Amino acid sequence: MGGLRAASPSPSGAGPDPPQLAPPRVAMACVVVSEVATVLAVMRRNVRWAGVRYDGGGADEHLDHPLVAGLKSLRGRAAGWGRPGGACRWLDDVDPLLYLRPFLDVVRSDETGAPITGAALSSLHKVLSLDLVGPAAPNVAGAMGAVVDAVTGCRFEVTDPASEEAVLARVLQVLLACVRGRAAPALSNRHVCAIVSTCFRVVQQAATKGELLQRVSRQTMQEVIRCVFARLPDLDATVVADGQISSFKGQGLGAGELENGKSDYLCLNSSGDEVGDESGVAQDKAMMELFGVPCMVEILQFLCSLLNVAEDIEVNPRMNSIDFDEDVPLFALGLISSAIELSASSIHRHPKLLAFVQDELFRNLMHFGLSMSPLILSTVCSIVFTLFYHLRHQLKLQIEAFFSCVILRLAQSRYGASYQQQEVALEVLVDFCQQKEFMAEMYANMDCNLQCSNVFEELANLLSKSAFPVNSPLSVLNVLALDGLVAVIQAMAERTDNAPRHHDQIVPEISEYFPFWQLKCESNKDPGQWVTFVNQQKGIKRKLMVGVEHFNRDKKKGFEFLQGAHLLPVKLDPHNVALFFRYTPGLDKNLLGDYLGNHDEFSIQVLYEFARTFDFKEMNLDAALRLFLETFRLPGESQKIQRILEAFSERYYEQSPQIFVNIDAALVLSYSVILLNTDQHNVRVKKKMTEEDFIRNNRRINGGNDLPREFLSEIYYSICRNEIRTIPEQGAGCSEMSFSRWVDLIWKSKRTSAYIACDSCPFLDHDMFSIMAEPTVAAISVVFDNVEHEEVLTGCIDGFLSVAKLAAFYHLNDVLNNLFVALCKFTTLLSSTDIDDPVTAFGEDTKARMATEAVFTITTAYGDHIRSGWRNIVDCILKLHKIGLLPARLTCDTADDQGSSDLFPSKAASSSAVAPPVLLVSAPKKSYGLMGRFSQLLYYDAEEPRAQPSEEQLAAQRNALETAKKCQIGTIFTESKFLQADSLSNLARALIQAAGRPQKITRSLDDEGTAVFCLELLITVTLNNRDRIVLLWQGVYEHIAHIVQSTVMPCNLVEKAVFGLLHICQRLLPYKENLVDDLLRSLQLILKLDARVADAYCENITLEVTRLVKANATHIKSQMGWRTIISLICITACHPDASDAGFEALIFIMSEGSHLSPANFVLSVEASRQFAESRLGSTERPIHALNLMADSVNCLTRWTREVKEAGGETDRILEGIAEMWLRLVQALRKVCTDQREEVRNHGRCIDA
Repeated sequence: MGGLRAASPSPSGAGPDPPQLAPPRVAMACVVVSEVATVLAVMRRNVRWAGVRYDGGGADEHLDHPLVAGLKSLRGRAAGWGRPGGACRWLDDVDPLLYLRPFLDVVRSDETGAPITGAALSSLHKVLSLDLVGPAAPNVAGAMGAVVDAVTGCRFEVTDPASEEAVLARVLQVLLACVRGRAAPALSNRHVCAIVSTCFRVVQQAATKGELLQRVSRQTMQEVIRCVFARLPDLDATVVADGQISSFKGQGLGAGELENGKSDYLCLNSSGDEVGDESGVAQDKAMMELFGVPCMVEILQFLCSLLNVAEDIEVNPRMNSIDFDEDVPLFALGLISSAIELSASSIHRHPKLLAFVQDELFRNLMHFGLSMSPLILSTVCSIVFTLFYHLRHQLKLQIEAFFSCVILRLAQSRYGASYQQQEVALEVLVDFCQQKEFMAEMYANMDCNLQCSNVFEELANLLSKSAFPVNSPLSVLNVLALDGLVAVIQAMAERTDNAPRHHDQIVPEISEYFPFWQLKCESNKDPGQWVTFVNQQKGIKRKLMVGVEHFNRDKKKGFEFLQGAHLLPVKLDPHNVALFFRYTPGLDKNLLGDYLGNHDEFSIQVLYEFARTFDFKEMNLDAALRLFLETFRLPGESQKIQRILEAFSERYYEQSPQIFVNIDAALVLSYSVILLNTDQHNVRVKKKMTEEDFIRNNRRINGGNDLPREFLSEIYYSICRNEIRTIPEQGAGCSEMSFSRWVDLIWKSKRTSAYIACDSCPFLDHDMFSIMAEPTVAAISVVFDNVEHEEVLTGCIDGFLSVAKLAAFYHLNDVLNNLFVALCKFTTLLSSTDIDDPVTAFGEDTKARMATEAVFTITTAYGDHIRSGWRNIVDCILKLHKIGLLPARLTCDTADDQGSSDLFPSKAASSSAVAPPVLLVSAPKKSYGLMGRFSQLLYYDAEEPRAQPSEEQLAAQRNALETAKKCQIGTIFTESKFLQADSLSNLARALIQAAGRPQKITRSLDDEGTAVFCLELLITVTLNNRDRIVLLWQGVYEHIAHIVQSTVMPCNLVEKAVFGLLHICQRLLPYKENLVDDLLRSLQLILKLDARVADAYCENITLEVTRLVKANATHIKSQMGWRTIISLICITACHPDASDAGFEALIFIMSEGSHLSPANFVLSVEASRQFAESRLGSTERPIHALNLMADSVNCLTRWTREVKEAGGETDRILEGIAEMWLRLVQALRKVCTDQREEVRNHGRCIDA
């Protein structure tokens, strides 16, 4: 009986198949014939359908049952579709009902059992899955509607549970194929709703069936929802009038039970479920149109109704409420999530759908966001995240409410949230923070909005506080909070790369009051406008919050402050005071209620102006009263209550005149509602007011007539279920979202300023970073201190680096300095604890090495902005030097230095090179440097055997050396020429302070080594900043002077000081004419050296002075400068080692008079006399000295001639030259009495 299953090939000679069209008839014929044969075969297996039936006329003719006859007729017609010469060979030319109706009749029939119905459903599924029903087929809408009607109205005889489940599964398959196929757009809104409704009924029915059907039914409903909402992006933008689609509760998508669930027949269509039973013509018309936004709205309403149904279920106290309440909300939220994921990007183009998402959907999400179930909370947060990503421009206040009332409440244990809730809340917050513009947009739209809470500030505080472990080791919550903080900071740091050249915004101060409460930005797309606007609003908000604090303490002082800040007019008026009361958060509600209830004329005017700020249109009286009374606390005095209710009643009557005939009726009912609220929710009242009592108390109040009973009953039960109460004070905690507050939020959302989308430019990041910088550094530091996991440590380092980048970019030097304090602590280099092997310990400590690299990475990149932090950095460098991780020669002195050989004479080189302290001691001792270890081998003896380091220790040492190498510490000093002046001064000051006071330097070799190293670095910095020597010179000179004046024995430190000073003078004299005298005057320190120190270094000092003279003689102009130089030369005349070098310098000055001048002539002659009188060596040098004196006569002659030729006032100059003649002759006369004959005679010859 089985028909052909495969499609037959196209007849030869036919033209090519048109693209994207349905299969040809011959293929369709094979499928239809095959499916008819299958259904007939299943029917004949049943005795009922295998027999014959005679007609009533008694004719001897066998007649088939209409269902069988219909199938046979279809098989006959289908067989002819594939014959050549047909009218048309394409499937879209055939009315789908021709080949669908026989199968639909079987599905609808009450006489068929589960196997037959299942076979017919399988055939329908195959036809729909193969897309035999095309969108261009004749009467495709009617055919698809007939399929949906037949399947949703399916009735069959239940014989066994297994067959029933099989039929239900096939029903789901057919319905899914309807919305998934090519002909799905032909469905009407009503039919799509029927499909969803039927799928849900199967889900309900499956609860009592096998687990497989439960899973299949739920998955199918998910797929149906996805298919429906995936169509939204393809729909054109719509404009749907409010009220066109009413609520659908109790209609086509009702959540009722399946009919006859335990009877012998099963029906998938319950009575009273027809869509539009009580709907108007407009709704009927909309639901009969091709499916689009109307059915999507209805589906979402239905899914939200499932959430409400779940809330109404009473839970046995002994049951696990979480498990009991999880299933239905999770299922509904999962469906909502599927719908939103596929449609969120297009919802804004459809006003009715957008309005539903803004109001009812988001309200339900807010409510279930506070569920005790982490699964429900996670699903809600996922939906909100999707909505934020696609619709944040349309959900501004809703997003604020979600964070204020859900995330901030659940992420903190003080509000009773479980650990799991806190974890989920922080996870979703981290997801939001990883959206790079999220925090910037929260700040711009919330923190800079007068009527919104400071969402950014509260979230930043939450993250920083949550990172701190409380009386326990580090937890997942702490790490999550760290991830959020780092994400926010990194996003800010990345935006600095896109900063405009002039990104600082100057916000003008408010010079006079202007109405700013409802002020909106003219353009939220032009940064030039909105940045100025939000900064101005933030400034107003800050002052306003200060004014609120004053007002809450003293109303009069509060008004005075606000007037002084131009936030209220100089002369108070009721309207502006009312706006202040209405829109300013944080006001004391008790104080506000008392003020509004006062009897003075001004307070009464403020009260009525305050009432006029509310919009009570289309709002029940109890809801309006809740909204009104939640803004302040109703005072206890009856007269104040009356005045307040009178103002409320007048405003309510103005906006709802269709309910009451006059204001008095609204006033009386308002009083009655207040009394009912007290009666129902006061524990002292034992006998509660009944509904009849309440209705009776309000008879004939509406102008002598009764108000509708339904109206009063609704008010009564609303008050009984929910007490009218004032929300907690602002700042006292995160309050829940009540219905009346939500109504007010929706009202405000229609009037609030447009959402501002932030781009990749850091327009507001300066203020944002200023708020969160210090808490962030503290939070990251705590996590870094308490964690060992390398991935978390890397995240902390990333956070530190981002903080440093931002602090430098925004010139927040205090933040950067505090960061160095925190980071340097983690390097362990500042620890005073003695460790036997500090290099190995450092190499094994991953955290310390990461912190060290971070310290010097930040120093190299942002050294310009370091101030007091230099002291911590220098201390770390000194410790690295002390344990031998830095090279003996860390830096070159200048960028153009050709080497270090010229800094100190070769004789002193061995003693002046910086080396680890171990090389300076004469006996073996514990040494920390790598070179120290080598030296210990030199002192190795059998009594103190030393074990060879293990592989682990060697690896640790290599890690330590590699870390030191990566730090590139030398570049800090060689590149100091690029530091800003303040930073450079602080660096020099830090080096001087780290060196210690001179009188303490000689206490230990370690201290001396530290002082020597600091001095070398200080000299390097000085030489690299010759153009800014004025900034450094005073401190450098004083430091060297202290060393020279406090040292009485030769040592490395004084050697470094003396030769460093000479080197500075030698390098800087050619470049700093204005400092020549100061530099040369500093060399007088050498003359003050202790005799033992001077004698030890005299030769080398003289060599350096000689080099200085040869290189800079032309730059020395003053007599003071020459006196210092020549004094240093003179003291070498009698020194056996230094006299040769000193005389060489003198020769350079006096030879041929090339460098003699009136400023140095007398000094040079005197120096020559001292060398002539010196008895060191042979007489050759004294005679040479006499010749220098003799040759100097030429200079005097030349100067005299030049003065006379110049003319003018020459007397004084000639007198000076005459004095020089005199001094020369006196010097020669002294030499003429020398005891050495050869010298004496040579002197006499010259004198003669």
